[in-house]
Order: sequence, then C-alpha cells, then structure tokens
Amino acid sequence: MSLLYFRDRENVDLENVFFEHSVSEQIQQFLKEHQFAEILQQYELPVANKILLYGKTGCGKTMTAKAIAKKLNKNIFIVNLASVVSSKLGETAKNVQSIFKESNYENSVLFFDEFDSLGQIRDYDNKDSSEMKRVVNAILQLIDNFPKNSILIAATNQIQMIDEALIRRFELRLEFALPSKIVLEAFYDKLLSKFPAKYQNVEKQYGISFSEAKDLIFRQVKNNIISDEMNKLN
Repeated sequence: MSLLYFRDRENVDLENVFFEHSVSEQIQQFLKEHQFAEILQQYELPVANKILLYGKTGCGKTMTAKAIAKKLNKNIFIVNLASVVSSKLGETAKNVQSIFKESNYENSVLFFDEFDSLGQIRDYDNKDSSEMKRVVNAILQLIDNFPKNSILIAATNQIQMIDEALIRRFELRLEFALPSKIVLEAFYDKLLSKFPAKYQNVEKQYGISFSEAKDLIFRQVKNNIISDEMNKLN
C-alpha cells in the first residue's frame, strides 16, 4: 500500500448520514446514474464521477464520501496529505502524479480531504507561487484522465481558495451548510434513540454542526448515566 493514501475501513451507511433536502436529492441522482450506468453509456451519456463537497466543518462531508463508497460497494482510499505535501521543489506535484498512477484505486473512490491545501488559486502575478501552479496543473491533467469506473471526491472548508479551473472539473458541487432545525432535530432523535428514556433528558442546541451536536448530546448523556450510577451508590 502506498504511503500517499490509505484505505479506510469504516462502514458508514448512507441512511445514517443527514442532509438538507437539496443535497440529498443530488446525491440520490448521482447514485442512480451509477445504478443505470450501462444503459446511459449506451446512449453516450456521461456518468458523473467527480464530486466536490464544500462548506462548514463538521457538517458531514467526510461521512458522505464514505457512505457513497459503501452504497456503491467500492473501496475508499483517502489521500494522505501529510505524505503528499512536501517542502522540496517539485515534490508535491510528483506525489500527486504518483497517486493517480497507482492502480489500487481503480473501480474505487479516491478521496481528497482539505482539497484547498493542494488546489489553491494560481496567482500569475506572484512569482513565488510557481510550485502551486505546478501542483494545480498536474491535478488538472490527471483529473481529465481520471478513470470512468472510479469516483473522485474532494472536500474543503474553503472553496474560495480553490482554483476555478479545478472547481469546474467536478460535475457535482454540493454545499454543506449548518443543518436546519428540522434536520438537526431528526439527528438528535437518531442519536438519543439508542439510550434508555431516563438518559434522554438533554438540552438541545441549534445553529451548530452535526459534529458539535453529537459532542453536546454524548456529553449530556454520559453525565446523566454517571449521575444515575452515583445515586445508586448513595
């Protein structure tokens, strides 16, 4: 296995990932295209295989990538940015090229998290940004030759930093904003459903990410359990 990426073995069911309605619709459309890829290709219709997930941190981008991979019964390989990005001149672009040349992700999902660290806007007025230009140019060329039976998913919290030419290469661009109250309420219900009713007395908050909501609920449920156990000891 290459050090430039690693295979993720966490199973995430799409049914356990919460989306706003518009995002959910687009993901379902994407999955249906792959379900009926053979008939679409007979009519020379392209099947989307590149997705850019952007928006707030903690709102489900990484979970979505893993869930899509499982739904399509594909392995997911996560790019190891710590190994890819190098301070040596030309090394980062070379590492990016090595990732795409590897055959291990054929018929799999290749996932770039924190994509903005590689795909930053090329500033042609800045002579010091030549290294980033090389990296972006390498990614552009490699995306254009990406295998049709594989899926490329990139995620970023800072889409404004990504080069426009790269953004255009992704057929599907999904924004992950903070969840609405309705969606977050359903998420809270799902989290609490596995605990006995006596531990479900929690104070919910809204206008926060799924990650923050999960931490909030688990913290309160743990306190409820510990308090209950302490009362038994007294």
